[in-house]
Amino acid sequence: MEVPYPLSTNENCGDPRYKIYCNNHVLEFVSAEKSIYRILSINPNKNTFVISPPDIRSDNCQSSDLMVGGLRLDEDIPFSISARNTVMLLHCAENILLSPLNCSSSSLCRKFEEGNACKNALCCTYLKDASMNQHKIRVRVGGCTAYTSVVDLNPKDPPSSWNYGIELQWLPVLQ
Repeated sequence: MEVPYPLSTNENCGDPRYKIYCNNHVLEFVSAEKSIYRILSINPNKNTFVISPPDIRSDNCQSSDLMVGGLRLDEDIPFSISARNTVMLLHCAENILLSPLNCSSSSLCRKFEEGNACKNALCCTYLKDASMNQHKIRVRVGGCTAYTSVVDLNPKDPPSSWNYGIELQWLPVLQ
């Protein structure tokens, strides 16, 4: 995969504030909590790239990044979570019902959970937007223990055709 400017894989290319990693020919993004996410695609025209959502353990419905609280971006770097993500929080505690999230039986997470280990548990869906923190997707024991994300979700499409990933955007380089 070609790495466009300003993204940087070493000190000889790109802008060092826009650091991503190349590990055995696989591009990776490292979160503030040092979790590693594989980069699935890069769109230099939109200043975005998509990282893989965390693995979800099939035996207990926990995201692989649960112990660090989910995805958190360092707020001092020029990356944020884009508003084109539909986030599905899975295996949630009852107190989530006090939130403004869609936890109803018609929530899109119900379609997702039909084919995975998180079924028959409370789940909620929300569209990442500018009013929410653009630097984290939070999971925790006692809250929701797993999540996934879909970029540009069309609710009419079956879950097997959804574009699973977390789209991150970068700020343009100021000259």
